Amino acid sequence: MSKLEALIFDVDGTLADTERDGHRVAFNRAFEAKGLDWHWDEALYGKLLAVTGGKERMAYYLQHFNTDFPTDDSTPEMIARLHQDKTRHYTELLATGAIPLRTGVRRLLTEAREQGMRIAIATTTTPENVTALLEHALEPGSSDWFEVIAAGDIVPAKKPAADIYVWALEKMNLPAEACLAFEDSSNGIKSSVGAGLKTIITVNGYTEDDNFDDAAIVLNHMGEPNQPFETLAGNNFGHDYINLEMLRAIHANT
Repeated sequence: MSKLEALIFDVDGTLADTERDGHRVAFNRAFEAKGLDWHWDEALYGKLLAVTGGKERMAYYLQHFNTDFPTDDSTPEMIARLHQDKTRHYTELLATGAIPLRTGVRRLLTEAREQGMRIAIATTTTPENVTALLEHALEPGSSDWFEVIAAGDIVPAKKPAADIYVWALEKMNLPAEACLAFEDSSNGIKSSVGAGLKTIITVNGYTEDDNFDDAAIVLNHMGEPNQPFETLAGNNFGHDYINLEMLRAIHANT
């Protein structure tokens, strides 16, 4: 068994509950600013989360939920411009402090740094979104904590394809057996497991009913000493909040 050398984190829904009150709101602001009558309420957005990637999500919306909207060869360019506007609105939201990190995230990242554990990110969101979240919700300069930030369009196939994790592993020059992944959704775990990674799941309101049969453990959040997690599936090895001791036990025994 390889030694645990690195932790690789998804972002949206894993590090922070960004989807409902962050990305969804930013999409709606971008649509309104362009005079579009599109509006994604919480229920619709939950359905759109079946598709990863903002541009891909808008295309899926037009194909399946707003089929009367006229499309042509210029539609991909329109979607790309909308996505740029949406990213700007999202970073403005983050700057207000409206989207905090999830329970236990800051503590675990700090512990990993202090103990010399390598950390990385593998996400379908844009690099700008990742940086904005880290700088505002964690602390200024915290983007530099991560050895690799695999984000956005650096690989053509987004989650549930394994490509983003494969790319991150290649950049870190590590085998999957030396790492653990952190995800929150069925598309996410398909991607991480597809790259050969044991995966810890922390569900959120959009993903609590997803299939996580392949997860090493499923939790409601990462937990704190005074705010224990709930174990939904798997072995927590006697812990009630995620720390490196627990992660090493999961890595060695699952």
